[in-house]
Amino acid sequence: MVIVIFRTRLRAGADQDALVQLTQEMRTLVQTIPGFLSVKDFVASDGESVSIAEFQTMAAAKVWREHPEHRHAQERGRTEFFSHYHVQVCEVGRDYSFPC
Repeated sequence: MVIVIFRTRLRAGADQDALVQLTQEMRTLVQTIPGFLSVKDFVASDGESVSIAEFQTMAAAKVWREHPEHRHAQERGRTEFFSHYHVQVCEVGRDYSFPC
């Protein structure tokens, strides 16, 4: 399994309604990628937003990274919405839960 952690901070004056719309479009699109498992979003008390996406394989995560519509959304993120972002791509070494 591969986990992609996407941390962002909004730039001053960013159009939050447009960002919500774009995020919804990307959520719908990523679900069409074979090997996509899930995505969840969180907002920290300091205002940082975090999205955690799960993919079955690194290949599936790369398909998402390179998707043309996602590439366009990435560019919009850099130019319109985010003052900062940080992406981490992690291969899971251990995975368990309670109760089993």
